[in-house]
Amino acid sequence: MLVAHKNGKRKVGRFRDAERTRERLVQAAAREIYRAGFQSASLETILATTGVTKGALYYHFDSKEALGYAVVDEVIGPDVRLAWVRPLLTDKDPIDALIGAVRNIPVQPVIVRGGCALNNLAQEMSPLHAGFRKRLETAFNAWREAVASILRRGQAEGSVRRDVKPDDAAGLLIAMVEGYGSLAKNAQDPKVMKAGIRNIVGWLESLRSLRSLPSRGNHKRG
Repeated sequence: MLVAHKNGKRKVGRFRDAERTRERLVQAAAREIYRAGFQSASLETILATTGVTKGALYYHFDSKEALGYAVVDEVIGPDVRLAWVRPLLTDKDPIDALIGAVRNIPVQPVIVRGGCALNNLAQEMSPLHAGFRKRLETAFNAWREAVASILRRGQAEGSVRRDVKPDDAAGLLIAMVEGYGSLAKNAQDPKVMKAGIRNIVGWLESLRSLRSLPSRGNHKRG
C-alpha cells in the first residue's frame, strides 16, 4: 500500500510538471506571436525563453500550428471573455456596464504600440488559414453576443432605445474598438486610443432611451 501511494504521488507530480511545462509553452508562444506575428514567431525563441527541450515541445504540440491554436483557445479567447464578457454579466445599467468596459481598455503605451492580440492575429491569419479564422471567429462571436445580450436586456428594461438593433450595435462597437486600436497602433500614440474611447463612450450614451435620461439629470437629447 505504501509503495502504491508513493507511485501515485510520483504520477501526480509528473502530471503536474507536464501541465506546468505546457502552460509555460503556451504563455511564451502568446508573447512571441504578439511580438512577431504567428508566421514569424520563432520556436527557438519560445524554447529558449521557457528552457524547454524541442522534444518536450513536440510531446505537447505536434506542430507550430497546434501551439498557435492553443494560444487562441487558452490565452486570447479567455482574455476577450475577461475584458468583454464577464464585465457584462452584471445587474448594472447596460449602458453603464458597456461604458465601464470601454473605459477599461488599456491605454498604456506598450500595449497601444503592440495592438490588440485578437485583431493582430485575425488580420494576419484569417485570410490564410481556416483553422485560425474559425477559432478567432469564436472569440469575436462571444464578444458580439455579450454586447448584444446586454443591449437586449436594456431594451426590455426600458433603458436602451427601442430602435437600436442589438446585433448591429454590437458589431459597430467591436469595429470602433478595433478600428481605433489599429489607428493608435499605426500612429504609435496612446492619445489616439484615448480619443477613441471618448468617442465610443459618447456613442454609447446616445443609445440610452429618453425614459432613462431624467434620473441622470439629462432632460433633452440633442
